[in-house]
Amino acid sequence: MTWSVVHDGDGFPRVILTDGGGSSAEVLLYGGQVVSWKNERREELLFTSSKTSVRPQKDVRGGIPIFFPQYGSFKSVDLSGFARNRLWALDSSPAPLPPLKNHSSVDLILRSTNEDVRIWPRSFELRLRIILGPNKLTLIPRVRNTDNKDFSFTFGIRNYISVSDVSEVRVEGLETLDYLDNIMGRERFVEQPDAITIDGEVDRVYLNTPTKIAVIDHEKKRTLVLRKDGLPDAALWNPWNKKARTMPDFGDGDFNVMLCVDSAAVETPINLKTFQEWRGHQELSTVSSSYCSGQLDPRKVLFG
Repeated sequence: MTWSVVHDGDGFPRVILTDGGGSSAEVLLYGGQVVSWKNERREELLFTSSKTSVRPQKDVRGGIPIFFPQYGSFKSVDLSGFARNRLWALDSSPAPLPPLKNHSSVDLILRSTNEDVRIWPRSFELRLRIILGPNKLTLIPRVRNTDNKDFSFTFGIRNYISVSDVSEVRVEGLETLDYLDNIMGRERFVEQPDAITIDGEVDRVYLNTPTKIAVIDHEKKRTLVLRKDGLPDAALWNPWNKKARTMPDFGDGDFNVMLCVDSAAVETPINLKTFQEWRGHQELSTVSSSYCSGQLDPRKVLFG
């Protein structure tokens, strides 16, 4: 159970995490972004665009980007914040971690710079712990206010999930909830009582969501379970074919093999007093699913 830092040909540093069972994860220091998570069978669980090229000063389309200090539209800050476009560092003084068998972890840190303060006039420390375990990937973000004034922010963890066919995927756990539809100018709607399926462009933020959401992939006979804490909202995103064609870092047909399911704090900003710290938690895990009357039974995942 170990990790190592490697440099690509262009000098782009990344951290490689491995565990005793054959699982692995790759994390770019640029953006503090997980770009690969493979299970013990070496199957890739995260989507990365076929047109993505890893190079300095360019965020990667795919993996698990971190959105801070903004998730969603805000005039003075980039739509998804700037943390994903900064070079992070290895944290030399992380919080103690209880020993976990067959787990590997790395701690990253992003401190505000003069450039950041010009965009968002606040001083902060953003820490991220990434833990790889058997069939599990955990992210623990922490934001500390190092400014002499209180500040507020929104936060998001975007999970680009690799799927066999997005039109065959079901999402469980968001039924009957209120959501903001970004395609409809952030108009508020109520979700239907059935499992969510994707048959076109989707860009929604679900409010006050449960701590567990399941993404059921029929063809792969696999369910990905997202558990979260401190991140009350969730989002679904897929550009579908028409919008994907206008995106230079999206390959032909890529939209069909991915679905973004985000953990977020967006409706109610997080407020921090000076030297106060916020902590979030997200765990992704995979379980094998079985068919029940021709369909997968998500109740065993959500409530079992």
